[in-house]
Amino acid sequence: MMENEVLSIHGKPIDTEPNSFGELRSSADAVDEFDVLRARFEKDGYLYLPRLLDVDTLASARLTMLEALAELDFIDTDFPLRDGIAKRECNVSAREMVGLSKSNEPLRQALYSGPMIAFYEKFLGGPVRGLDFTWCRVKSSGTETATNPHYDIVFMGRGTKNLYTSWTPLGDTPREMGGLMILEDSHRLEEIKATYGQSDVDVFCTNEQDLHGTETGQKRWQGSGTGTYANDAIALREELNNRWLTTDYELGDLLVFSMYTMHASMDNLTNRLRLSTDTRYQLASEPVDERWIGENPIAHGPEAKKGIIC
Repeated sequence: MMENEVLSIHGKPIDTEPNSFGELRSSADAVDEFDVLRARFEKDGYLYLPRLLDVDTLASARLTMLEALAELDFIDTDFPLRDGIAKRECNVSAREMVGLSKSNEPLRQALYSGPMIAFYEKFLGGPVRGLDFTWCRVKSSGTETATNPHYDIVFMGRGTKNLYTSWTPLGDTPREMGGLMILEDSHRLEEIKATYGQSDVDVFCTNEQDLHGTETGQKRWQGSGTGTYANDAIALREELNNRWLTTDYELGDLLVFSMYTMHASMDNLTNRLRLSTDTRYQLASEPVDERWIGENPIAHGPEAKKGIIC
């Protein structure tokens, strides 16, 4: 981090005092002790597993993604491609996410075979499947790129609730690049789980007077409209008196968390693109959310909408 540079979210400085901001607990010491890992996951709502994944495969996936982003004119080619220097603000659409994933064989190997699947089969105790949609995240610098606090369950809760998110950095990601943060003990916030945690971003109220945008997919849910729990991660931390936890991620690291673990990200304070994926895994025997499976998942859109009487 540059001298005197302050970590921020949407341009607002983060309080990095120990009672407000902390380090993710590493489980490198128990990577093959699955009873220990399950107990830690139950307690913390996440597992941080440094260097669990194959670095060479991920390095190939990163280079392939950078080549695709260069073709989309997001990379400043006056610099080495491997540096991922941003040429302009990068907002990757859902369609572009699918393209970045499907055309990247090393990425698919890293996410859907090898150490990733081996981990989940041992952790969950049986054959697993991943959701077919791959979320490819490309974050340029600026105060508009931070992700607001949310639970994943509101986006993918129509199948089993025993679904797990893997956040995988595609490159070394020091905290000034705005990597993922976990809100400590947020999986134990029973009131939030019982209210916001029961929401579905693709459900709309058929008895609302203003239905504009619901059936077309423009309107999401009857709360914030985006599925996020709060628009201010700093104020949320102060309100709940929980700490934000993060770390300086390296290529090969894996962060696993539950559907009810509140998470967000910080501003990218560098001139480099922050590349990552988030993918989901479950026991193959359990129900799956139909929005995220198949050759061309419907994702969030008109086909995913469900009208209810509110």
